[in-house]
Amino acid sequence: MGGCPVKQARRPPVVTSPTPKPPFVTPPTPKPPTEPEPMKDFPHKFEIITNEADSSINLEERMYTGIFLKQKKRIYWVEEETNYNCFMLFARDLSIIWSDHPEYWRWLTQKDISGEEIEVASLLDVCWLQISGRFEVSYLTPGVTYAVAFVIMMKVPAYGWSTPVKLALKLPDGSVQQREESLGGKPRGKWLVLQVGEFTTKAEQGGEMEISLISFEDLCWKKGLTVKGVIICPKNLQPSP
Repeated sequence: MGGCPVKQARRPPVVTSPTPKPPFVTPPTPKPPTEPEPMKDFPHKFEIITNEADSSINLEERMYTGIFLKQKKRIYWVEEETNYNCFMLFARDLSIIWSDHPEYWRWLTQKDISGEEIEVASLLDVCWLQISGRFEVSYLTPGVTYAVAFVIMMKVPAYGWSTPVKLALKLPDGSVQQREESLGGKPRGKWLVLQVGEFTTKAEQGGEMEISLISFEDLCWKKGLTVKGVIICPKNLQPSP
């Protein structure tokens, strides 16, 4: 039996849509590299100075609060804003005539502002008062004007101070600064700063300076003086006893 051939239905061709392109995105502008904050220079001769530290633990952390040197005979600290070196020579680091005689001087312990105990020298009775100290100037920050001063206290009872004491600072170049100060009218029972002199440090400058406080020309017996030490710090910083 004849008939028309059966045609198979054909599927329409699949039209593939082109893959859509992503919208154009402007890449972010690269940020300039962040520059590290400038670091302070390490304090002048820090390693050499701290070779005499009583403890080598956390030296860098303690340099702004104070590092004891030479068995608590000195204290060294760095002024944080300027990075300048500062020192105090305690009474035990000074030469005090007759201080090893208990009938003339008495050694007392007291707490320093750091909370540590230090020794101070309390005058009982002498007619020959002579106190001196020596310090290596190369340990000081170059190019800075430093002030040098005794830190003392007048106590009750006190006598023999009608004649001013003589203060002197001798620098390594041989120059000498001298001045006089009357202690008779000073307030009692508080630490006082007696300026000795000042000078500007220079790079590569070395040698020891000498600091002194004397009173013996009148040969009057004296009583009522307590000596904490000598403070050496930049002139623009208010010395703190």
